[in-house]
Amino acid sequence: MNRIFLGHYLTLLPPFPEIARFGAKQPIVKLTLTIRRHRIVGSQAKVKDGAWLCYSEGVAKSLFQRSQPYFGQGGPASALSISQSVPEPGSWAERLLLVRAWAEEVDWVPDLGADIGSFVWLRGTISCALLCALAITLSPGFDRLPGHSSAAVSGDAWEETRALSIAPQAWGGDTGRRMAANDLVLPLGESPERPTLDLTATLGQGDGFARVLQRAGVGGAEAQQVASLVAGVTTLDDIKPGTVMKLVLGRRLKKTDARPLDALAFRARLDLSLALVREGGRMTVVQTPIAVDRTPLRIQGRVGDSIYRAARAAGAPPTAVESYIRAIASKLSLSNDIGADAKFDIIVEQARAATGEVEYGKLLYAGLLRGNRNTQLLQWNIGGRSEWFEASGVGERRGGMTQPVDGARQTSGYGMRFHPILGYNRFHQGIDFGAPHGTPIRAVTDGMVVSAGRRGGNGNWVKINHAGNLATSYSHMSRIAVSAGNRVLQGEVIGYVGSTGLSTGPHLHFETYKNGAVVNPKAVSFTGAALLSGKELANFRARLSGLLTVPLAGGSQTVASR
Repeated sequence: MNRIFLGHYLTLLPPFPEIARFGAKQPIVKLTLTIRRHRIVGSQAKVKDGAWLCYSEGVAKSLFQRSQPYFGQGGPASALSISQSVPEPGSWAERLLLVRAWAEEVDWVPDLGADIGSFVWLRGTISCALLCALAITLSPGFDRLPGHSSAAVSGDAWEETRALSIAPQAWGGDTGRRMAANDLVLPLGESPERPTLDLTATLGQGDGFARVLQRAGVGGAEAQQVASLVAGVTTLDDIKPGTVMKLVLGRRLKKTDARPLDALAFRARLDLSLALVREGGRMTVVQTPIAVDRTPLRIQGRVGDSIYRAARAAGAPPTAVESYIRAIASKLSLSNDIGADAKFDIIVEQARAATGEVEYGKLLYAGLLRGNRNTQLLQWNIGGRSEWFEASGVGERRGGMTQPVDGARQTSGYGMRFHPILGYNRFHQGIDFGAPHGTPIRAVTDGMVVSAGRRGGNGNWVKINHAGNLATSYSHMSRIAVSAGNRVLQGEVIGYVGSTGLSTGPHLHFETYKNGAVVNPKAVSFTGAALLSGKELANFRARLSGLLTVPLAGGSQTVASR
């Protein structure tokens, strides 16, 4: 009866009879024993594949792993191989093995960003500090390494070296072999001046013409004289900011004097170039006209997803596109009335100089074709106001009335009330607005002043007729700012709050009339539109017809004009 002893960890008991019958020449099943460091408390014995395996305290959970089929599946004989011996319990070898196993399980470099303050984090911090201290201790240091420095050069050697070195010419530096300056060379008392200076100056925003010349070095008196010469040819305000001026300053007698202006050239306007030249001690102006084509720019295209992007992509200037959108919005709803298939038609002022410069002006015409409906708008001045009118002569529709006194509170409404001065109930034919003395009073909408002066209990009184047989009146003014026959626009000041007439304090009494009868001001809508008629309408349509003949930029017309 054979037994294999592993210290007192493992005992292999006699095999079963079927195992004993295996011959010596049968294939051997190789078993590999794996000893693990985990203990099993207690002891037990069990039969596994025909063999008794006995476990006792200190034996691993898994004794071996098979590399061939287990007992009874083709191998008549078996053998057990031990990879290494197991140390005696309680020996120094076993203790060293346990310490080594513990050290392998410990995480010496944990994440210091997690579990801050825990025992694992503290252990990692200590490990990090020890590693840093070790790195600093083993560092090579930062001492300077000794190097070689050449001896100083002096005397003739220095003079020759200086002549051949890369250095400013004032020190004698040169690319060839030449001796430096010696004591026979005398230094200049002062540097010589250039006979003339060529300069450029730029006119800034809000800058003065003469001030630009003075900054360039021209004397104040001469700069004013040149500005007067230029103003005699063109208005100085016509010279746009950003204009570049080319100057030539001449020789001066002393360095403390300002250099005289010998020549000046700049672009005064798109169609004019000016040059000032000194001849015989005085400045003369030479004008060079430039041909300019002022044919308006006409651009058409499909609206698509955005009017602005489509018009800009077609080449329309940004300011003109913004004006076009505002004009169309005064007649149509941009979100509801205009589809992607609509076509825009834009005409803008344009000036093209023969030298290539182009300037764009204001929007002249705004058209929009939506299927069979064509909207045509032309800007026209009427009564001092510039509005967008349709081809039929109908202007922009303006909203309800403007409050006659800004920020004023209503102190009395329309209807029956107790009169504070007369002492009995009386029908109040308007609305009172309380405001400080001298507050401006404004026209609620466009109209014509029909009366302005003193009127009994109303004090200083103004009446204005409006379109649609409507009229308004303003009473108790401290001062009147308009006269009968004046045409006023919405929001224009017509007088100032006061307390003239039957009044207990500074306020405005405001009345409205329809067909000559007094009505409640809050029941009247002043929404309306200006209309062109007679000769003015004929001139308007002639201007519109002339603009519609403008050819498209770079192509033929694609939008019908009707």
